[in-house]
Parts: sequence; C-alpha cells; structure tokens
Amino acid sequence: MSQYDILIIGSGPGGYVAAIRAAQLGLKVGVVERAYIGGICPNWGCIPAKALLRSAEIFHYIEHAADYGIKAEKPGADVAAIVKRSRGIAQQMSQGVGFLLKKNKVDLIWGEATITAPGKVKVKPIDGAPKGWLPAGDFEAKNIIVATGARPRVLPGLEPDKKLVWTYFESMVPEALPKRLLVVGSGAIGIEFASFYRDLGSEVTVVEVMSQVMPVEDHEIAELAKKRFEKAGMKILLEAKVASLKKGANEVTATVELKDGTKQEIVADRVISAVGVVGNVENLGLEALGVKLDRGTIATDGLGRTNVPGIYAIGDVAGPPMLAHKAEHEGTLCVEAIAGLHPHPMDKLQIPGCTYCHPQVASVGLTERKAKEAGYELKVGRFPFIGNGKAVALGEPEGLVKTIFDAKTGRLLGAHLIGAEVTEMIQGFVVAMQLETTEEELMHTVFPHPTVSETMHESVLAAYGKAIHI
Repeated sequence: MSQYDILIIGSGPGGYVAAIRAAQLGLKVGVVERAYIGGICPNWGCIPAKALLRSAEIFHYIEHAADYGIKAEKPGADVAAIVKRSRGIAQQMSQGVGFLLKKNKVDLIWGEATITAPGKVKVKPIDGAPKGWLPAGDFEAKNIIVATGARPRVLPGLEPDKKLVWTYFESMVPEALPKRLLVVGSGAIGIEFASFYRDLGSEVTVVEVMSQVMPVEDHEIAELAKKRFEKAGMKILLEAKVASLKKGANEVTATVELKDGTKQEIVADRVISAVGVVGNVENLGLEALGVKLDRGTIATDGLGRTNVPGIYAIGDVAGPPMLAHKAEHEGTLCVEAIAGLHPHPMDKLQIPGCTYCHPQVASVGLTERKAKEAGYELKVGRFPFIGNGKAVALGEPEGLVKTIFDAKTGRLLGAHLIGAEVTEMIQGFVVAMQLETTEEELMHTVFPHPTVSETMHESVLAAYGKAIHI
C-alpha cells in the first residue's frame, strides 16, 4: 500500500499547485484525478474561454478597422476554426500541468477517490487513464487535501440537455453560431459568453434575477457595463427569471417573468444556463467522517483545515470566491501550514475578481455600498479613460477607474475598474492592499507615461481632490 505525506484529490489549479509546492518542500505527494488533468480551468474554464474571447476581440477590431485608418474586407467568423484553436490551447495547458507534476516527481493516480477513514483513500478504477499514471487501489496519507472543484448549478426547468440548453461545456464548442441566444445569469461565466457570442454576431438576451448585471461588482461599474453591453446590441432583463422553457425541434421558447409580474416570451436557438456552480462534495466519504459542510461546500479555516484533523479542502469545493487564483493560493497556504511554515491565512477581501467580457471588468476589496454598510467614512476617486492619452490613442476611451479609501486612515478599501485591459491592471491595487499602502504613498508613486495605468494614479488623486487631467 502506497503511503504519502499528502494525498490530493483533484488536479485542478488548487490541487496541482498544492502538489508542486509540497514536492518543493520535500514531501511525498500523490494526486488523484478522474477526468481532466489540470481540472476545469485549463480544460473547460479560464484558459479556453479566454481563447474564444480573444478570437471575438480580433473579430471586433477587424469590423472596426476603419476607425484606425485600416481598410479591411468584411470579416467572417469560422466557428470551427475558433473552437479548434481554443481546444488546442486547452490541450496544451493540460499537458503542461501533467509535465509539471511529473517534473516535480508527484505520483499521479487515475480513478475515483473516496476517503474511507482518516488517512485512508480508496481509488476506484475508471476508464481513460493517461499513459504513465499509477493504477487505482488503496492508499494511505498523513494528510488528505480535497480539491475536487465545482460543476454547473442546475435549476429546475433549466436542466441542460447538451443540445438546446447549454452549460459552459457546450458553450465552448458550438457547431455553429446561434442566431438568437438566451443567457440566464450575468455573473462572470454568463456575461463572458454573452459578450463572446454578441461580438460574433448573435442576438443575445441576458436574464438576471438580481437588480444589477454582474451582481458582485460595484453598482456604478455594473451600470457602466450594462450601458456598454446594451450599446453593443445586447438585451438585458434585470430582476427577471425564467418561469418556463418550451423546447421545439431546434429552438426554445422561454417565458420570462419580470419584476412587475408581467411575462414575456423569448424565442432563442440556444440557452446558456450560467446560474453559478456547486461544489463537488458527493461520494467522497465526507459525511461518514463528519466533515462539516457549508451551503454545499466544505467548511474550512483560512489555511484549508476542516473540522476533522488531517483532512483539508481548497479551491471551489471550499467555497467562494470560486476563482482559480484563489484555489492556487489556498493550495500553497494549506501545504505550507501542513509543513509547519506558519503562513498567513488568506484574506478574501484581497482576492481580485476579473471578468473578460467586452469591456473588461476587474475589482478587489469592498464596493462603495459594502464599505458604507461597514461604517467607513469614505473618500472615493473616479477617473475616466477619456482623460487618458494612451486609452484615447488605443481607441478605447470608454472606461473608469474607481478607488475607495477610508477617509480616517487613508487605507485603500477597494478598487473597481472597467475598460480595456483592466484585468492586467488590477494587480497594482492588489499589491497596494497587500502592502497596506496609504493614499499618500500611492500619490507619490510615479506611473509611466503614456500608459492606461495612469488612470489608476489619477483615480487616487481624484479621491483627494488632486486629479490633474480631469
């Protein structure tokens, strides 16, 4: 029977990062996987979705080539080629994860894992084992990390059928562009696919049960996003829900109930259900071991520890925010805690969120509404992209950087951005928050010119009445 210092169930961003960090610390590590090497993120999530969005972005720019003084014939979208590129990148990323695990001498076990007792895992054989992976069997480990991720949430009446009603799996591999698309849910997954298909020419309607699009974002940023989406031709229905779906041979008629109680029928060729995800907690033996669950995910402290000694959980299965970078950091903290390195517990307020729609949205920390509810006296700065020379030169003058400070201490409480490439800029504010930087230090930071990042500096200055270019 193989014995490990750490056995990890799941090879997604949390699992494989935890495995590599554990191997770096000299621990004997094994990883169990049952479906996708690297998990959902590189195979069916973050990376291939960004490949699709990049294709849509290129298509958009070619359509607007005349705005840049470029003559181009009317472009056409080759859906098969777009999907092929995305799937090729997914395969490359998955193979890369496998290479890194093997390079770090991590044992790879293919099968379905169940924790039968503290320190004991039974792996049931399943088909599809990659070459060179260890066979299923019984394993022992001093520490077990559950990193099984999450799957699409299914609502009654919106059950995916892989033909007319899609989850993100089917949304990534369309055989053709739907002329009419209904997207249910406007979180990151829903709005990214809505943006992708709209940019390529589909008629897109988004139905959101909450009172704003992208419900977790700052209200002001969400309102700007909604205006941009609608300007691009997207139809958005807020405080609305799909009451029923009637399926035809190759189309769906959705009855949508609006806030005032009236109902509206929407006919679509395809429906994307993007109403969130749920943790993969089933069939792991958690209930029998007494592992505490919290709203469908595993309850943990800031270092991945569950209420049962020797059993840990990281990533989506350990609860929100369900983001790959949160899982990676959790994996590192969890392993370092097991190894006795005393890492700092994770501060979830310092985890950035990025949505790669058109325009991009990125944020970290408290929204203005949340900060007020927490009792802070605020100084809020705003700087629009139209005041930034680089953004105007790029042809991307529509955007905003919003910063929120504690008026008493100068502490940065939150930052919220919308516009071109803001997902690449948000890390500057994340670093500032991690280092407990004050507004004064940010004001005295020299930003390079001309860059879009100067909007970040100006937003800080604006919070204190010192903005220059507005």
